[in-house]
Amino acid sequence: MARRRATPPRHDPSDPHSSPPHHYNGNGELHPDDSPSNKPMPSSPDPTPPPPSAPTTVVAAAASKKPKKKSNNVWTKPTSRRKPKKPKTPAAPPDDATVVLTPVPRFLFDKSDDSPVASICLSKLHKAESVELSDDRLTAGSTKGYRMVRATRGVQEGAWYFEIKVMRLGESGHTRLGWATEKGDLQAPVGFDGNSFAYRDVDGSKVHKALRENYGDGYGEGDVIGFYISLPDGELYAPKLPQLVWYKGRRYMTASDMKGEPPKVVPGSEISFFKNGVCQGIAFRDLFGGRYYPAASMYTLPNQPNCEVKFNFGPDFEFFPHDFGDRRAPLPMVEVPYHGLDVNTDSPAENGHAEKTT
Repeated sequence: MARRRATPPRHDPSDPHSSPPHHYNGNGELHPDDSPSNKPMPSSPDPTPPPPSAPTTVVAAAASKKPKKKSNNVWTKPTSRRKPKKPKTPAAPPDDATVVLTPVPRFLFDKSDDSPVASICLSKLHKAESVELSDDRLTAGSTKGYRMVRATRGVQEGAWYFEIKVMRLGESGHTRLGWATEKGDLQAPVGFDGNSFAYRDVDGSKVHKALRENYGDGYGEGDVIGFYISLPDGELYAPKLPQLVWYKGRRYMTASDMKGEPPKVVPGSEISFFKNGVCQGIAFRDLFGGRYYPAASMYTLPNQPNCEVKFNFGPDFEFFPHDFGDRRAPLPMVEVPYHGLDVNTDSPAENGHAEKTT
């Protein structure tokens, strides 16, 4: 009697106790894929979806350069034109006995047109190009915009006096007269910056840092303006002289001198102006230490004759004040000695270093 082949039970989806169909091979054995060990585990009843994973940033690695193979061809020249680098020389350690030198800019120290045998006069170098000087270099004239000229010598200590006579203003001429340091802008009027102090002709105002303030009487053609400055013990408050040395035909300064130092106020210092011998009062007080030069600036409209002023450095003045009150009596500017450039040139230079001086 032939054996009947077993037939697997049918799966009824409506019956919860019905098992899903299984796959059997030809011998009636359960297929390996339907074995209980290969069945997926039932899913969790929690319906909450898994949190999204954070985005992943992918950084592309830079492709490494393959080293170039050296050619065995002796007839081939290298294509690179770069010259081999020279080995760096190690810097010498700092030494207390030497200081580093810095080249001096060409405009920092101009040549002086003064000399020990000359008298004080107007400088041909320290003036704007448009300012014209007389043969004796005591009269200055200019047209168009304000331009400045200063004297060849200045003062940094004591009390001093000089005069300027307004020779010609014309229809549109104006002047600003006074004192300026070596840093005063020659392409501007006296009183334009913090390095000059002016007495203005139009309304008699005083001008400093381009600011006008009421001061005294105005003046015009034919008037003589007197200029008084007092710098008690001014040399104690003057800026430190820069160390100027020569090395291989060129001027150098120490790096510390290039930075400069804060200015110091000269106690009791002042500037006063006089009109035809009458004092207009103290115009400026507490000046910074430094060297102050007589200065003038002139102005006219285009196509007008020059505005001209004439300097008188003494000793014969037209309106020299005989009563200065409590002020120190001044000396005439003609007695200012020759001082040359305000630099220290005593220290030698060797091998790019300058010896320190005390």
